[in-house]
Amino acid sequence: MRKLAFIASIALPLLGGTAMAQDTVKIGYIDPLSGGGASVGEVGLKTFQYLADELNAKGGILGKKVEIVPLDNKTNPQESLIQAQKAIDSGVRYLTQGNGSSVAGALSDFVTKFNDRNPGKEVLYFNYAAVDPVLTNEKCSFWHFRWDASSDIKMEALTNYMKTTPSVKKVYLINQDYSFGQSVRTQARAMLKTKRPDVEIVGDELHPLLKITDFAPYVAKIKASGADSVVTGNWGQDIALLLKAAADSGLKVNWYTYYAGGAGGPTAIKQAGLNDQVYGIVEGLPNGSTPEAQAFEKAFRAKFDGQTNVYPRAVNEMRMFAAAAEKAKSIDPVKVAAALEGMTFEVLNGGQATMRKDDHQFFQPMYIAQFGELKNKEPFDEEKTGWGWKTVAKVDTAQTMLPTTCKMERP
Repeated sequence: MRKLAFIASIALPLLGGTAMAQDTVKIGYIDPLSGGGASVGEVGLKTFQYLADELNAKGGILGKKVEIVPLDNKTNPQESLIQAQKAIDSGVRYLTQGNGSSVAGALSDFVTKFNDRNPGKEVLYFNYAAVDPVLTNEKCSFWHFRWDASSDIKMEALTNYMKTTPSVKKVYLINQDYSFGQSVRTQARAMLKTKRPDVEIVGDELHPLLKITDFAPYVAKIKASGADSVVTGNWGQDIALLLKAAADSGLKVNWYTYYAGGAGGPTAIKQAGLNDQVYGIVEGLPNGSTPEAQAFEKAFRAKFDGQTNVYPRAVNEMRMFAAAAEKAKSIDPVKVAAALEGMTFEVLNGGQATMRKDDHQFFQPMYIAQFGELKNKEPFDEEKTGWGWKTVAKVDTAQTMLPTTCKMERP
């Protein structure tokens, strides 16, 4: 009897742990929490934890608590796969990642193969920031959904704006040397040639990803080239340090960027005195957005000592996940995936968006934003600089829809 009682005393906590796991929706957050990408990874983690708290305050997803499980991948594809397997072994069936398209490609392939080999234990991969076009074209997967605009969509919008800007005459391209950065340079060349054949490309530089600590030699090349504009897809410390080097050297050009709003970027822009000379392509910005988005921004900043919400797409991802589970009446990944396909959604910053069934690319309104002095009493500055982002152009959802070569294989 004592032996049976002892076994029961062990079994009850174990059963309780199983029940608790079943009452929790775990999302494995796989992104850099150390190394050169840590600044953006930490911001992303805070954002997803904040969004999990928001859902839990409303009863979770189908009554189940949402938990974010942080997993440091050091911006390394192989380490990401180790962390993904670790997450799956602990009961995680949803993964999210964003920083690094090389990581995204490895994760998408891993999840697809895992699901083929493990029917009934499927995992979904939610991509919130990795924008290599191949992920929703030739390497598309039923198990991958992307909430950020692809690199091609962003470059289409940026070059459409540059097309109407007569001051753009000599352009320097500087990008990170991996699939995403290579895509940015290729599309910038091709689109500028078509839309502005008079524009001269005076430099085209690729540099190691998150390895450069001093961009002064690169900035010296930009100065020597006579460029009036720079196009870059750099992110993380690579955009912050590039802009810092520009500030130190007194380089005065216009910058057309994807991620100048990342940690450290706004401070470097202010230090460089680049008032209204830095542009970004974004899916939303605090100033001039909907009342709901401004209320979200105010609460987010209050929670994180002024840190801006740089990931409106993460908000859309988490809220759509909950909506898809409600629609499917299930948290089973296969059923949630089916519910997400073709889903339309009112995004945080206003406007209708859709998750295209053909390739699982999310299409939403986009904005060309300009960073500088706030003259019209806009409520939100960045990094306590007194400067902030302002909308100079809007791209409606329909105008962002590029064709896909995806040939989706469904289970």
